[in-house]
Amino acid sequence: MNISVELTLSPLQDDFEEHIINFIKKLRVSGLTVLENPLSTQIYGEYDQVMKVLNTELKASFELMDRGLLFMKIVKSDRSDYEPHF
Repeated sequence: MNISVELTLSPLQDDFEEHIINFIKKLRVSGLTVLENPLSTQIYGEYDQVMKVLNTELKASFELMDRGLLFMKIVKSDRSDYEPHF
């Protein structure tokens, strides 16, 4: 089963940018489809593979920051080819 995941990582500390950049770099080399925009990062792929990567990389990221927050949305389908029709 394929899924689409939207993530917004928000480290609650002054050096937040470094944590976000490192997290996105780890996602980029995961083999999953990763798209970014200024407000969030989207990941697309097979459910088990996406969740395995997220489990590993989120834990690693959270261990490196004092406080952090993650907003996540999951859609059951691969929406990576979505284009607005309006």
